[in-house]
Amino acid sequence: MVFSEKLLQRLKDAENVAVLTGAGVSAESGVPTFRDPGGIWEKFRPEQLANFEAFMNDPDFVWSWYQHRREIMREVKPNKGHIALAEMEQVFPKFGLITQNIDNLHFRAGSKKIIELHGNIERNFCMKCRTFYEEIDLSEKKVLKCEKCGGLIRPDVVWFGEMLPMNELRIAEESAANADVFFTIGTSAEVYPAAMLPIIAKRAGAYVVEINTKPTAISAELDEILTGKSGEILAELITVMKSTRNLK
Repeated sequence: MVFSEKLLQRLKDAENVAVLTGAGVSAESGVPTFRDPGGIWEKFRPEQLANFEAFMNDPDFVWSWYQHRREIMREVKPNKGHIALAEMEQVFPKFGLITQNIDNLHFRAGSKKIIELHGNIERNFCMKCRTFYEEIDLSEKKVLKCEKCGGLIRPDVVWFGEMLPMNELRIAEESAANADVFFTIGTSAEVYPAAMLPIIAKRAGAYVVEINTKPTAISAELDEILTGKSGEILAELITVMKSTRNLK
């Protein structure tokens, strides 16, 4: 992969870097995406599973499906892209990793500064008293009840029709607006408001780079497009970046 001199110079000089990741990053680890053939949604309509009404109408069915998703995600491992982003966090004085993914792979790869726009499938909470439950027995196929109040426990993910967590969205927008370089990686740029983050960064003066296997709706508006698998591109980029910044 050939990186432009302008990108390498901007990364050499950068104090603040922000990254937005989408499903394409985790797809390289074997996590099915929502939009690709054979993906998670192929057998069921989204409205059957990922919204509040569906959960309340048949909580055991929706819970069982999320347990199945957890089983899949616990079997996969972070790929070279996740690991490169964790390393990138150590390079810059200020770094923000914004993700639309709920699979927890960034954390497992070693990233610490993670802004989760859509929640995290490894977390759950009681809908009644908001007690959080992070350790869940995957053999439990029926919805769990809160030990404190008896309320239903649901996955801590953003369902269709729900607002993104306002604090995380605010931090993500600030991170984009303050970035010297902004990466949008493995995302279709079709899901808002996350799709606006690269544009916010661009308008604020950042050098915005897209890494994806194919063009997106915002490709023409960005500064540099790197086409290919994000794991391979990021692994190579972090090596070059360390060299230009005289890091080991």
